[in-house]
Amino acid sequence: MPLTSQEIIKRVRRIEIRTNRLVNESLAGEYHSVFKGRGMEFDEVREYALGDDVRNIDWNVTSRMGHPYVKKYVEERELTVMLVVDASASGDFGTVQRTKREVAAEVCALLAFSAIRNNDRVGLLIFTDREEKYIPPRKGRNHVLRVIREVLTTRPKGKGTNLTLALESLSRGIRRRSVAFVVSDFLDAGFEKALRIANQKHDLIAIALSDPRERELPPVGILELEDAESGASMLIGAEINSEIDYEVLKVRRGSRNFLPAEERADGAEPAPTSI
Repeated sequence: MPLTSQEIIKRVRRIEIRTNRLVNESLAGEYHSVFKGRGMEFDEVREYALGDDVRNIDWNVTSRMGHPYVKKYVEERELTVMLVVDASASGDFGTVQRTKREVAAEVCALLAFSAIRNNDRVGLLIFTDREEKYIPPRKGRNHVLRVIREVLTTRPKGKGTNLTLALESLSRGIRRRSVAFVVSDFLDAGFEKALRIANQKHDLIAIALSDPRERELPPVGILELEDAESGASMLIGAEINSEIDYEVLKVRRGSRNFLPAEERADGAEPAPTSI
């Protein structure tokens, strides 16, 4: 059932209060130390001068001009933070206090408020099996509140999950290197190549959402489960070993262990977030 305008305002305000407290008390300094100064940004080329690092010579310009030119860089003073958020139908699942979609909104709020506290830009890409909504990176509290509202209230046209499409959109649409958080339950398969390519262009952090009942079922006997994204259903036995049954579900929908250990070490390892 769609939220009323008053309910949306209350939820956004509640998330803002809760996440602002965390940002102010503990996370702002950690965010600054981890993400600031992540690289150097190209500024211009100038003629080579004695003492310049020969590794900075721009050979294309040098060949055109007939004498050496070097690239000049400046330290990045601000970052672009992209929130790539899964809005597929599986996000409406939640058996504790909140759905995965609500947890995603709080995670995004925490990251966004940390970013604007450091004068960084924040953008949003919401996806399902298609690109649902794109908000260009901007600064400011009002912009962050809009981002939170969109994560909470966007009514997607698609139900499925296409992480490959989302990662390709990120790589193609955001030309400047950014810190990109992919917030999803990662119930998809075949997106490893797109993940590697996006991780080469951006600093990619995967935040994996999960619910306890996705990993362990109560001993209640035979259950009929329906896939919220595909509509397919199956019968499973939940009275003996529920974890074995969950392995069956993972085979149907893909696995969260989507990168081998040596590739996760490159920076794309998922950070699990439980409801």
